[in-house]
Amino acid sequence: MADSLLFNPRTYDPAHFDPETRRLLRATVDWFEERGKRKLIEDYRSRAWLGEFLAFAAKEGLFATFLTPASAAGREDQRWDTARIAALNEILGFYGLDYWYAWQVTILGLGPVWQSRNADARARAAELLTQGEVFAFGLSERTHGADIYSTDMLLEPDGDGGFRASGSKYYIGNGNAAGLVSVFGRRTDVEGPDGYVFFAADSRHPAYHLVQNVVDSSKYVSEFRLEDYPVAAADVLHTGRAAFDAALNTVNVGKFNLCTASIGICEHAMYEAVTHAQNRILYGRPVTAFPHVRRELADAYVRLVGMKLFSDRAVDYFRSAGPDDRRYLLFNPMTKMKVTTEGEKVIDLMWDVIAAKGFEKDTYFAEAAVEIRSLPKLEGTVHVNLALILKFMRNHLLEPVGYPAVPTRLDAADDDFLFRQGPARGLGSVRFHDWRPAFDAYADVANVARFREQADALCEFVATIAPDEEQSRDLDFLLSVGQLFALVVHAQLILEQARLTDLDPDVIDELFSVLVRDFSGHAVELHGKDSATGAQQAWALGAVRRPVVDEARAARIWQRVEALSGAYEMAP
Repeated sequence: MADSLLFNPRTYDPAHFDPETRRLLRATVDWFEERGKRKLIEDYRSRAWLGEFLAFAAKEGLFATFLTPASAAGREDQRWDTARIAALNEILGFYGLDYWYAWQVTILGLGPVWQSRNADARARAAELLTQGEVFAFGLSERTHGADIYSTDMLLEPDGDGGFRASGSKYYIGNGNAAGLVSVFGRRTDVEGPDGYVFFAADSRHPAYHLVQNVVDSSKYVSEFRLEDYPVAAADVLHTGRAAFDAALNTVNVGKFNLCTASIGICEHAMYEAVTHAQNRILYGRPVTAFPHVRRELADAYVRLVGMKLFSDRAVDYFRSAGPDDRRYLLFNPMTKMKVTTEGEKVIDLMWDVIAAKGFEKDTYFAEAAVEIRSLPKLEGTVHVNLALILKFMRNHLLEPVGYPAVPTRLDAADDDFLFRQGPARGLGSVRFHDWRPAFDAYADVANVARFREQADALCEFVATIAPDEEQSRDLDFLLSVGQLFALVVHAQLILEQARLTDLDPDVIDELFSVLVRDFSGHAVELHGKDSATGAQQAWALGAVRRPVVDEARAARIWQRVEALSGAYEMAP
C-alpha cells in the first residue's frame, strides 16, 4: 500500500483542489512520467535549456493559470493560490530542480509587477504569461550581492520623463529568455531611498546584453548588462521607498517556495534509496537488516514527514495573512532555513546507507545530492534567515496574544495580500498565538512531552539569561540560540498540522525523538561558544534530554519505511 504521507506519481490525485488545478497538476506529472527517467537525467547532465518543458507549460497555460492574480486575470481559474503553488513546487522538485528554478524565478520576477500600480505593466505581464513567457528578478549584483542599498544599476533622467539605465546584474535566473525582467536600480539625480526605482526590461532589447550563465547547469543563472537602456515612464514599476519594499516583499513571496521544492527532491530520492537498500545483499543479509541502517532510514523518513507537515501548515498562515496578522513573516524564513536544511539531513542520512550508489549516473539520487545543497543558500543564506527569525523570539515564546484559529486553507481563493504587504519593517511588533496548546494536545506522546521540557527551558533562558548587549553583537553565539528557537517553531507547526490531519501518533513520537536529539545537540553547541556565560553554560547542559525509546514503536515505523521499497520507480 502506498504511503499517503509522501507524493507518489502512481497514486497522486489532488482531489482537494478544483477541477482545473487537478487537471494541470496531473498533466504536469504525466508529462514528466512520459518523458522518462533516462531523458530527464540526460537533459540534466547535458545542461539542456528547458525549452520543451516551457513549451508544455505554455500549451497548458500552467504558469498563466497559477501565477496571474485575480486582479489581473482573464479567466475564472486564474489566481495566486499559495496552496496549489506549493503543490507544483513539490512536483517540480520531485522531477528536477532545474524545472522548479525556471518557475521560481518567474515568481520572483512577477513580484514587483503584481505589487505595482502601473496598470499597463500589469496587463503586459498578464499577456506575457498567456503567451508562455518566463520572467526574471534583476536585484542581485556581482559586487554587492542582494545588498540593495549599494546598487550600481544607475538610471539617468532623459529629459522626457524617462531614464537611461546602465549597469550589471548577476545571479539572475531566466535572464537569457525572460519576456520581462524586473530590475532594481537608483536614479543619479536623487540621493538616498527616494532615488530607488524598479523598472521592467525586456531581455530581447538591443541594449540588454547577456554576458553569461554563471553556473554550469540547465538553470540559466545569468549575468546581464544594460547599456543606455531606455526606460520609459510606462516601464517604471515603483519609485522611492516603495521600490525598496517591493524588493523585500517579493523575496517574502518567493522564499517560501524553497521548502516544497526540497520536499519533492527528498521524496524521489527516498524511493530510490529504500528500494536499493532493501534489495542489496551484504554479508548474506539485506542492507536494511542492519540496525544502524534502519535507524538512518527511519530518521530520514520522519524528518521528511516533519518537513511536509510544517510546510503545509505554513501555507495556511500565508493564505490567512493580513495587515493585522503578519505571523507569516516568521514562518516564511522558517520554511526557507529550517525545512531546506532538514532536506540536506534527509539526503545525507540516505546517502550514508546507499553509499557509492548515490554517485551513479543513472540515478536521480546523484542529482538530488547536488541540488539539495542549493536550496538553503538561495533567497538568503541560513545565517541571514536565522538572524531574521531571532527578531521574533521574545514575542513568540513569552508574549502570546489571542488570534482566531487558522483553518486548513485549500479553498480556491486569491492570496492578494501578498502583493499589498505594505512597508517592509516593524518585525519587532509582530505578535503570535500561544505555542503551548499545540503541545498540550499531544502531552501523552512521550517524546512530545520530553521536547516540551526543552521548549519550556528555552523560555526560561530568554526570560532570565538572554544575551546581553555585548553578546547581542556576537552573531556566532546568537545563531546557536536561533537554532534552538527554530526547533520550537518547527515543532509547533508540525503538531498543529498533525492535529488537523489526524496523524498516526507513532510517527509523531518517532519524529519528536529526533527533535529532542537535535535540541540537545544545539544546546551542547551553545555551551561551547566562546562568549557563553557560566549561567548560560549551566543552562545549556541542563536542557539536554534523552529521547524516550520504544522498540515496538520503532518497529512499526520501520514497516512504513520498508513499504517504500518498490512503491515508485520512474519509467526508463
